[in-house]
Amino acid sequence: MNSINIFLKVKKHFVVGILVLVSIYSCVPTKTIREENKTVPEKYQNQTLDTINTVTVKWRDFFSDPNLEILINTALQNNQELNIMLQQIDMAKNEIQAKTGEYLPSVSIYAGAEAEKIGEFTRNGATERSLTIRKDEEFPEPLANFQAGLSASWEFDIWKKLRNGKKVAALEYLASIEGKNFMVTQLVSEIASAYYELMALDNQLIIIEQNLELQQNALKMVKLQKEAARATQLAVSRFDAEVFKNKSNKFKIKQQIVETENLINFLVGSYSQPITRSSNSFITKTLDSLNVGVPSQLLANRPDIRKAEFELSASKLNVKIAKANFYPSIGIKAGIGLEAFKAKFLTSTPESLVYSLVGDLISPLINRNAIKAEYRNANNRQLQAIFEYERAILNSYIEVANQLSNVKNLNQSYKLKEKQVRALTESIDLSIRLFKSARAEYTEVLLTQREALDSKIEIIETKRDQLLAHVKLYQALGGGWN
Repeated sequence: MNSINIFLKVKKHFVVGILVLVSIYSCVPTKTIREENKTVPEKYQNQTLDTINTVTVKWRDFFSDPNLEILINTALQNNQELNIMLQQIDMAKNEIQAKTGEYLPSVSIYAGAEAEKIGEFTRNGATERSLTIRKDEEFPEPLANFQAGLSASWEFDIWKKLRNGKKVAALEYLASIEGKNFMVTQLVSEIASAYYELMALDNQLIIIEQNLELQQNALKMVKLQKEAARATQLAVSRFDAEVFKNKSNKFKIKQQIVETENLINFLVGSYSQPITRSSNSFITKTLDSLNVGVPSQLLANRPDIRKAEFELSASKLNVKIAKANFYPSIGIKAGIGLEAFKAKFLTSTPESLVYSLVGDLISPLINRNAIKAEYRNANNRQLQAIFEYERAILNSYIEVANQLSNVKNLNQSYKLKEKQVRALTESIDLSIRLFKSARAEYTEVLLTQREALDSKIEIIETKRDQLLAHVKLYQALGGGWN
């Protein structure tokens, strides 16, 4: 009867405990978060529906200049910011290993020794004085204790909190890889842009030097005209001032060349040194047409979108982890070893053998405000990740659309600039001949030379902008990291 009563009492307490847990965890909060919006237009504005995409072209094939290829290769090895990112990737990888260990059993080995002197007039002291170990062998004083053994603990991951933590670490690792890929696309784009900027400055410097030669010849002519009383000192001074102005601009461009070279040196991780480039072929560089595919391909090709997608997936799992904190954690602890008050008895078994097995269930009961706050924060972070993901998609589409329009308009502008340069170049000789024959004022010669110089500078800038637009479009499509 006694055993039956004990069983009934245990059963009653177990049922009460279950009912209490059910009543508590039926109040676990839930919050519904909307799904992310992945919809994009079927095609870009004024573009045909074609899935051929230049993004599949590797950067080595996209940039045909061998000098530029060397610079990019060097940067991918030596750029400090990229190497910092690589260390972050390694740390994210290590975090996966750490999270994996959390849901596996933990086993430790231990060994220890201690000595304790208990007061004679205490309860334990009086008891020990009356004890004997064997015949004619009193209880030792002070009392030593030697122990060695194994201990283990394991938390049952019934709510998948620990396994989801490992998945979050894996997703964050993948996100860090995509972050590195996005950095590579930016690095490749920056180096190519600076390289084309440097070539454009070289050509502007050549144009200014050629124009200076023309202006100095014109200055000599005006001085001769003055000596022949066919021109005034005002004309000489105006031509003189124009020569000084362009000499000053020449030093300004030289400084820009130094700064652009140093920018490239910084990106490739080296100190100041000359940058090898093929500036002579700059103005004749041909621009291949780019195939942009369809907007939906951006979701697979853009590293920043994929990074945001991994971060969104991680945020969803973090919500589940935060919710699992409301549920009880169940674990077991076990140990087995040897323990004795003298080292010589430590191997005497089964007398010195000790073992234990403990199961525990721990659950928050009162004042769960911190857990609720963390759960709400996890939901807010998930919603934030959704907005970041949608923002990345929208931003990528806008970038491609802008560069498409930029490429088209720059092509039209360059054709008109070519006609302008040809017309103004022809007008220089014409204005000088008219001035010599007294059929044109010196100001017309001066303005013609100035306009011709400006037009040549502008066409170089337009050519540079065309090359930069192609680079930016390639980057906007997601190219440059492979």
